[in-house]
Amino acid sequence: MPQITLEAPVFSVEAALEAAEFGVNRLELCSNFPEGGETPSAGMLKFLKSEIDIPVFVMIRPRGGDFAYSQKELMVMKRDIELLGEIGADGFVFGPLDYYGGVNVDACETLVRTASGKPCTFHRAFDVVADHFDALEKIISLGFDRILTSGGKNSVTEGSEMILRLLETAKERISIMPGGGTKPEHVVTFSKTGYLKDIHASCKIWKSNQNKFVNPNVSFSDDPDAFLKHLRVDQQTVENFKQAIESL
Repeated sequence: MPQITLEAPVFSVEAALEAAEFGVNRLELCSNFPEGGETPSAGMLKFLKSEIDIPVFVMIRPRGGDFAYSQKELMVMKRDIELLGEIGADGFVFGPLDYYGGVNVDACETLVRTASGKPCTFHRAFDVVADHFDALEKIISLGFDRILTSGGKNSVTEGSEMILRLLETAKERISIMPGGGTKPEHVVTFSKTGYLKDIHASCKIWKSNQNKFVNPNVSFSDDPDAFLKHLRVDQQTVENFKQAIESL
């Protein structure tokens, strides 16, 4: 069985550096965790490429919310791929849909072509399509390298049956990468198909910040504790995933 790649989404410089140090194989670099990930800054990517030596895939998503984008938004996505590609992005993560819950074939074709041969992941927009198996065939035909999915449910645990069906249907044609509440035990479950190549896990932990003063009269979020913590990477969780992979 081929080695399984552990990918972690990261939303800050500190989390990215920790993930690389702890043994994650590939990063999905994003901004804006509350929205599920948006396009990160060029400065962050350029800095990380000078600091770490594992592949960095970048999220290409101009805003939160749904995945049906306007022509202007698609133009921004195309330009982001060009700019981030020029400064070292190793791959790209995106997934435009149409207004009827289908893959936006024309938009995806343009973005994959703009990636100039660098690997592309169709992200969890896949989980909200109207027909997963129709979408699967379209995504394969467009030349994507992998699909990130929780099986059309809120978590990998809930969507495990669909993920197994997708792995068996896709076989070697594309990598089906489970992600969304992934646990180390999922590695064993999905690897039994013989087709698991990638696993996506945040391995996240919230750590208190080091501010010595907080103004109790000002809040920048609906979450009153948001100002007091940072999203980071938990070393023990990374180790648990790596042990699960190495045990196969």
